[in-house]
Amino acid sequence: MKKTKAGWVSTLIGVMLVALFLATFSSPAMAAEKDAIVIGWVAPLTGPLAAFTELFKFMEAKYLPIMNKDGGIYIEEYHKKLPVKIIWADSESNPTKASEVASKLVLTDKVDLLVGTFTPDTANPVSAVAERYKIPAVVVSSPIEAWLIGGPYRWAFCDCFYFERMVDSYIDTLDTVKTNKKVGFIFDSQVDGVLVAKMMAAKLPARGYTVVDPGRFPAGTKDYTSLIAKFRQEGVDIVIANQITPDFALAWNQFHQQGFIPKIFIVGKGLLYRADVESLGGDSGNGLISEDLWDPHFNYKSSLTGQTAAQVSAEVGKTGKFYAESTIGFNSSTFEVLADVLRRAKSLDREKLRVAFTQTDLNTVFGPVKYNNQNYAVMPVVMAQWVKTKDGWDKRVIANGGFPGAPVDKEKLFFLPGSK
Repeated sequence: MKKTKAGWVSTLIGVMLVALFLATFSSPAMAAEKDAIVIGWVAPLTGPLAAFTELFKFMEAKYLPIMNKDGGIYIEEYHKKLPVKIIWADSESNPTKASEVASKLVLTDKVDLLVGTFTPDTANPVSAVAERYKIPAVVVSSPIEAWLIGGPYRWAFCDCFYFERMVDSYIDTLDTVKTNKKVGFIFDSQVDGVLVAKMMAAKLPARGYTVVDPGRFPAGTKDYTSLIAKFRQEGVDIVIANQITPDFALAWNQFHQQGFIPKIFIVGKGLLYRADVESLGGDSGNGLISEDLWDPHFNYKSSLTGQTAAQVSAEVGKTGKFYAESTIGFNSSTFEVLADVLRRAKSLDREKLRVAFTQTDLNTVFGPVKYNNQNYAVMPVVMAQWVKTKDGWDKRVIANGGFPGAPVDKEKLFFLPGSK
């Protein structure tokens, strides 16, 4: 049966009403249903890297209320302000788990942004997930060289430090004192261990040092007897290691048991926190040297609060959570970057957020953040020596890696107590 003209008009009106309904209440999501900007944050909340995350809840309580003041951040497609909400996901200090929970955040929790924090074990798998699902992500506190292995990146951005600058700072530190310039290596077969060993082996001889390298070994090694014997036989004055805290603690205990204390011992990764040094027991950490990712003497200010590095550090100290002070810079600047990107993008469209990341030019409490064409911003890393004082453990910046905002302490490097 043929439709009358009135019937066609009625049908057309019906179609238009359905289209209007769908346009009003569907994609990207119903405005009334979107009640928050959701950030999925992957971090080692448990496991051997958990010390990195001790300040997370403090930082969340400090910065989220500022970001969410007056209703949050205005998002154009929803015609309203939305508060920022964080979903924490535990990587368990394991790269496979980091990839798994990051994927869940994207596919199940439908987060708008990803964050991955601390070491390649988290940064690299979270970045891979970001690229796979085309979602913007920022990862922090990882060596740039290790992060670039997974590139090139379009969706992932890295607030990271250069291993090469850290290695240069190691050698700058050694140059400040007189030794026989014989350097022993303790580098495991993890990604960062292999990279640092390769760089050190290339740079040290060029600056007059002799390298004694027993080779790479598995993380979790329990017996360092042969390695220590080789160092003793070669008469090394300097040992440089890159290990997680439990592995280094075991090795350092065996150095003491066998009565061989070098003049200088530099430990990458395993001695960032006061808790790490305290865990060695007694005064055995006195004089050990580590990279330092944060110092209250840095000459930078927060873009969210206007606080200086010293003021933020003092605020953390009042809470008693001063053991993880080395993470203050990365924690604070990450919130600053997230707030800046969201405010400039005014959107949760993934491409608009990605473009906003590329246009970042922000001064943070941890220094300037400006991504290059490979999607990374270079953050400070300096060298510090742990010192046991009457008030507890302190650290002194002894080389600043060329960062003008990180002043060097007036106190000079000293040899390890008990060294020959």
